[in-house]
Amino acid sequence: MIELRHLRYFIAVAEELNFRRAAERVHIDQTPLSRTIRDLEERWGVTLFVRAPRRLELTPAGIKLLAHARSLLIRLERTKRAVLAVDKRYREPLRIGLDDCMAQLRLAECLASWNRLAPEIPVELVEMHTPELLAALCNEEVDVAFSFGPLDDEVIVQQTAWTSPMVAILPSEHELAGRDMLSLAELLAFPIIAFTSASHPGLHQQVASILRQQALSPVIAAEARTLSGYLTRVAVGQGVGVADADHMRTLQRRDVVVLPLAESAHFTTYVLHKHQRFGVAEPVQRFLTHVSTLT
Repeated sequence: MIELRHLRYFIAVAEELNFRRAAERVHIDQTPLSRTIRDLEERWGVTLFVRAPRRLELTPAGIKLLAHARSLLIRLERTKRAVLAVDKRYREPLRIGLDDCMAQLRLAECLASWNRLAPEIPVELVEMHTPELLAALCNEEVDVAFSFGPLDDEVIVQQTAWTSPMVAILPSEHELAGRDMLSLAELLAFPIIAFTSASHPGLHQQVASILRQQALSPVIAAEARTLSGYLTRVAVGQGVGVADADHMRTLQRRDVVVLPLAESAHFTTYVLHKHQRFGVAEPVQRFLTHVSTLT
């Protein structure tokens, strides 16, 4: 006999192939997580992982269990939703995933206007890194998500939610801070702070695409995993940066200078949902229609 936690913990370790990252993902300490995986192996009498000093690999038994465990949890979640749907006292929430580096005023306005439009549909918000958002959409743990994308995945449908002009970010004491406007070439004559492609592939790809169009190859001074870390690195003078104007208006940081760019460059925010063979649920379609009216 095993419990659902065995499968949830196993999936986390199997996808991360790292006990520390898996423990952070499921919000428990590494020791009890490792003990739970050992307990699962002992109960079934199988070896699920090959444990080497610097790497972790799935055994054939582990690969088979991963496929079945994912399918089982998806079926369980669908069963739960089907049961709750027939209980008229229960209102199924619209589960919205948010890229955890988003702090846009337009996003808050979008959700606030949706609450006024459909007060009968509760909203449940979950913040995640972009790769986690994709997995959550595929596993139907969230109904829609906002991300900087773009994501190359046939299972996920994405549409533009809105765009925001790209602006330059400089330390307050930088020699260009007194200018009214900058070109990208002028800005990127200085080392730049970048987002890691692993944590925020959409932001990384959008910046890379704009730089390719302008034939620019800046020196990367450092990489950031979070928006706060990105802005802090710029503020302390580790490098210059770029961001979308909407974010900078929302955050209003006093330790950095924000300047418009001469080029017409924009960041795009996407709304994502999983492709459904027989169409998306009615509340999801209503929400997507609502977002489309904001562009």
